[in-house]
Amino acid sequence: MNLLVTGGAGFIGSNFIRQRLLEKGSPLTKLVNLDALTYAGNPANLADLASDPRYVFAHGDIGDTALVTKLLAEHQIDAVANFAAESHVDRSIDSPEPFFQTNVVGTLRLLNCVKAYWSKLAEPKKSAFRFLHVSTDEVYGTLTATDAPWNEECPYEPNSPYAASKAPS
Repeated sequence: MNLLVTGGAGFIGSNFIRQRLLEKGSPLTKLVNLDALTYAGNPANLADLASDPRYVFAHGDIGDTALVTKLLAEHQIDAVANFAAESHVDRSIDSPEPFFQTNVVGTLRLLNCVKAYWSKLAEPKKSAFRFLHVSTDEVYGTLTATDAPWNEECPYEPNSPYAASKAPS
């Protein structure tokens, strides 16, 4: 299996990559990590895995359709896990535009590239292909001590530009 992980230098993405690469009996042949290395990305999170022949790092943005298209085809990707996001609530209040650019426009561009790639796959690869999109609980608003736990059927109530930028994705 060849896996494309976006946002893999961040906290959650890097732990996901580490788990996938170190898992015993993993069917992973190649893991491509596409990350823009913004304030949330830290290449040191995965420095010890750089020598793993299955690991490939690509510096870039999910909104770069030429790069995403190239990575999908070049590495014959079987699945995508999208962790890429601008994710700092306070920063989103000060400057919301980058959040909407990455979390909405970038995700849409990534999806369009993946859809175009997927549409050209032959069976059984086409049926087996998967896309995992990681969001945030922030889309549901604020949970108080007396509220019932959230689930996927709860209405969205984003209360920051960050949360609002994740809700449509």
